[in-house]
Amino acid sequence: MCALVVACHAGGAGLFARAKTASGGVHWDAVHSYRADGAVTTGGLHGTVRTTVDVRTGRSTTSFELGPVTGAEGYDGTRSWERDPGGEVASADAPEAMRRARSQAWLDARAYWYPQRVAATYGATTSNQVDGKPYDVVVATPDGGDPVTLWFATDTHLLARVEQRQGADTVTTAFDDYRPIGGVSVPFHTITDTTDAAGRTDPREHGDIRFERVALNVAVADADFAIPKMTVSARVDDPSGVTTIPFDLVNNHIYVDARIGDAPVRVLVDTGGNNVLVPAAARRLGIVGEGKLAAGGVGDHKVDVAVAHAPDVRVGNAVLAKPVFLIVDLGALHDVEGVDVDGVIGYEMFRRFGIEIDYANRRLVIAEAAKLVPPAGAVAIPFELDEHIPIIAGTLDGLPMRISIDTGSRGSLTLHAPFVAAHDLTARYHAAPEAVTGWGIGGAARGRPVRFGTLQLGSVRIDGVAGDLYTGRKGAFANPDLGANLGGRVLRRFDVVFDYAKKILYLAPNPAWLGKPDDFDRSGLWLLRDGDALSIVDVAPDTAASAADMRAGDRVLAIGGELVARRSLSDWRERLASLPVASHVAIRFVRDGKEQTSELVLADRIPATVVR
Repeated sequence: MCALVVACHAGGAGLFARAKTASGGVHWDAVHSYRADGAVTTGGLHGTVRTTVDVRTGRSTTSFELGPVTGAEGYDGTRSWERDPGGEVASADAPEAMRRARSQAWLDARAYWYPQRVAATYGATTSNQVDGKPYDVVVATPDGGDPVTLWFATDTHLLARVEQRQGADTVTTAFDDYRPIGGVSVPFHTITDTTDAAGRTDPREHGDIRFERVALNVAVADADFAIPKMTVSARVDDPSGVTTIPFDLVNNHIYVDARIGDAPVRVLVDTGGNNVLVPAAARRLGIVGEGKLAAGGVGDHKVDVAVAHAPDVRVGNAVLAKPVFLIVDLGALHDVEGVDVDGVIGYEMFRRFGIEIDYANRRLVIAEAAKLVPPAGAVAIPFELDEHIPIIAGTLDGLPMRISIDTGSRGSLTLHAPFVAAHDLTARYHAAPEAVTGWGIGGAARGRPVRFGTLQLGSVRIDGVAGDLYTGRKGAFANPDLGANLGGRVLRRFDVVFDYAKKILYLAPNPAWLGKPDDFDRSGLWLLRDGDALSIVDVAPDTAASAADMRAGDRVLAIGGELVARRSLSDWRERLASLPVASHVAIRFVRDGKEQTSELVLADRIPATVVR
């Protein structure tokens, strides 16, 4: 065992010994815990933070008050957990969340000095510079964790920064203002930044903590790090504990009428999304946000976010008291969907209640957790949680994968770019040329359309799904920890029930969609609502639209002799996907101020045969 520890530790042994000496040497041997209190600033918000760490085990808990919100997170030695500003509590049990927690525990335990606490393997020590200052750098991989890159200043030998991967991004935490306390030296200032795959940082994600007090060897107990109980702030105002609300299904998205305070609002229902209000709705409701944080989705860009409390939100007879809302400009999404919306109801509602989405009857059933009854014949599929998103295991044409479940996606199945590259799926599925395949708050998402063979979710088999292979380097679908995202176009085939308390997804076949083919757009046009017309924002290569010389920027007035204003954008999309191959469709449009006419000859964009 000793030989193994020495071999694993040899890569940075001298480096770590110098760092320990510079930080207080043997005085650290007597430190078993610490508590740090200070001020935190991020995204234009200011507040306080308290961190308690059990140094000998790596257990930790951090609580904060930041502008109008409070929250906490921790690691109990086995699981990481978080308490959201709305009071929702969940353990993050997805493998990537567990690896992040294990690596952070390794850092908190100073296990690079005390390898018996958490073992790790190490790379060779290298030299690097930032802003002309030299550092000794080593990569460590804690047992059960993700790689961590440690940078030690060559002049002081103190730990100066740590880099860790999170999804497709890299999170860097810098340490300075080391001060002596109880014979050891600890940093009183930390700065955290996030760098995307293109090497860019966003000032809205910049975090700054200045500790004012650090106390060593404070008394700690198991209860200090345990997952807290969730506050009671949700109810169903019906003796049955169940409420049923009709919904509209548009572009495979679920829209319901709700109330915030006394005012009516129209909201989209999204499993993994936060509660969101668009700025116009927030102004109408008299809700004022604070801060300038950043939010992203499937697109390349991030947008400004403010946070605020609402008096309550009511969907049917289900009520959340004093929920936290993010105020976010959804940009072009209203016109992408062809639907005006006031915001999103998301994770907070799903975490508090059991929710059934009955696609066949367009019903949303919200129940107190104890009153949730899955539909007869439903298949139960366990899920994990990471950052609010339910993740299930499945296979695609025999290939195991982890899949996020996303009612906020109108598509069928989008494979993440790293998963596509790792398994050479572009060639395997004879993917069509790249085009716009989706849209999120960060803008357009691009991918290569394909026809899959068999998607297996537990005992549920789904054949012939028309999906896409994401080609971007940023956004949610560039996350290497997941294989795919499952959207509303597949979910609508089922009566779907989410039990977040037990972390179970139930699927019962929807007879209305059973056996129907998964049609895919045959025009090559990506259209947005534009008043009484439709604007073309993308023309896919080698499609009916490109053959007819349609161009981005053209403003479509009529399709097939019918004014576009007579149908919804969703209806036009379904029509251009469901009309037979070789259908001739006249397009009347405006280009450079002149009205013109062209004709599309619809054609399949993806292979008719599927991969088995």
